[in-house]
Amino acid sequence: MGTPGGEAPYAQQAALKRTILQRGDLSVQGREVVMAVAEVPPGAAAGKHTHPGEEVSYVLEGSLVLEVAGKPPKTFKAGDVFMVSAGTVHDGKNTGAGTAKVLATYIVEKGKPLATPAP
Repeated sequence: MGTPGGEAPYAQQAALKRTILQRGDLSVQGREVVMAVAEVPPGAAAGKHTHPGEEVSYVLEGSLVLEVAGKPPKTFKAGDVFMVSAGTVHDGKNTGAGTAKVLATYIVEKGKPLATPAP
């Protein structure tokens, strides 16, 4: 769901609140893990983007629609888990009435931006 830590590489992220919980090196050289909580208000979206590694997310509260390139949109609600492969264009949108809260874990290439905007 984009970059944690308040970075805003594209306009849609302005409404999102992100908190990094953990960031650290892995035993695999050149890779790091980043864990973050994203709070997505109703009507907000991350914007189309990619990551330089895998994303595994658990929906803590609310629901959101995940749009992944080449696949139909899918709604995830509290208790659901989703994965996004490295380099895959995707967008998370909150179409519900309440704030969605997502715990995201990223296994990414160290030193690269966590998220890159996609056309």
